Amino acid sequence: MAVPLFDTKTPVAPLRAEIDARIAAVLDGGAFILGPEVDAFERELADYLGARHVVSVANGTDAITIALQALGVGPGDEVVVPSFTFYASAEAIPPTGAAPVFCDVDRDTMNVTAETVKAALTPRTKAVVAVDLFGNPADVAAIEALGVPVVEDAAQAAGSLLRDRRTAALGTVGTLSFFPSKNLGCFGDGGAVVTDDDAIAEEARVLRFHGSRDKVSFERIGWNSRLDELQAAILRVLLPQLDGWAAGRRAAWSNYEAAGLWELVTPQTATSGAIPCWGLQVVRTPHAALLAQALPAAGIGARSYYSTPLHRQRALTPWAGDVIPLPATDALAQTHLAIPMNPLLSRADADEVTAAVQAALDGADASGAAGADAANAV
Repeated sequence: MAVPLFDTKTPVAPLRAEIDARIAAVLDGGAFILGPEVDAFERELADYLGARHVVSVANGTDAITIALQALGVGPGDEVVVPSFTFYASAEAIPPTGAAPVFCDVDRDTMNVTAETVKAALTPRTKAVVAVDLFGNPADVAAIEALGVPVVEDAAQAAGSLLRDRRTAALGTVGTLSFFPSKNLGCFGDGGAVVTDDDAIAEEARVLRFHGSRDKVSFERIGWNSRLDELQAAILRVLLPQLDGWAAGRRAAWSNYEAAGLWELVTPQTATSGAIPCWGLQVVRTPHAALLAQALPAAGIGARSYYSTPLHRQRALTPWAGDVIPLPATDALAQTHLAIPMNPLLSRADADEVTAAVQAALDGADASGAAGADAANAV
């Protein structure tokens, strides 16, 4: 039985009639940019998150750039960002004129912490990008206690909570991506800036529309970055499903536990006080390279995500010259593996994945791959 890495189609299938009707209504209405659907979605998402403001934008990468600029980040500044994350978390920094400074993560939670951020701070640090990696909330409050504003990159974590607060609303400003594979994904690109700060929200609205408040006077060099009406209409149908899908993802984690998978590989550890909505199910194992080949051959979706950390990516080499040691990042780059995760992943699916992992490990050469890797236990 095949078990795909993602299943973005099945969860939305029961909603197709409502989605189709909403799309038709937008087409009939003739408003496609910053219209009533965007306004309504921003209000509804803000209510869900418990935030004062949601400013929707074209994608999650723009959301980070705009959030940083709204915080006043600019040329000559530095922004601390983890090296073990998706490229966009750091790519979004240079367009502000600031320089990314790479920090390590905690090996177990796979997230930045106050300790890993503190090691990378300099007098030029203007902000930190804290990523809720794979759906696991970062401890944003602890990082902000260092005295530096935090942009919470919650792209992979919609639906997660930390100490009864929702991700994207854990600190001064948060960002979301609505890319189709995300926990709350639209049918294209989309993103949002989330904040309780009126001034940051207003600055984000100006920046997303060419640096203008009225479409006539232009006070900033801004961006053309707006969520369109069709995507907002779709997201309004999907948002009420998010908590149910989050529960399904947590049930999938439990199904893996019941199937015995955690006896074979090590799951990501939830941050203390967190209730994660696992955007991805990422495990640690010294056999990651072996399983990345064996599982797809058995019909099981699996892949590594960040085998080349950001400070070793060619495009980011101008900012990688003075990187501090990042031992957890280097270890995770070699030992992490994403396995199937979706809100409908059943116990039978978990059993299938577990059996494939067990078969691959049993087939490994005891004196070669398995034996040598045991010395590098994660």
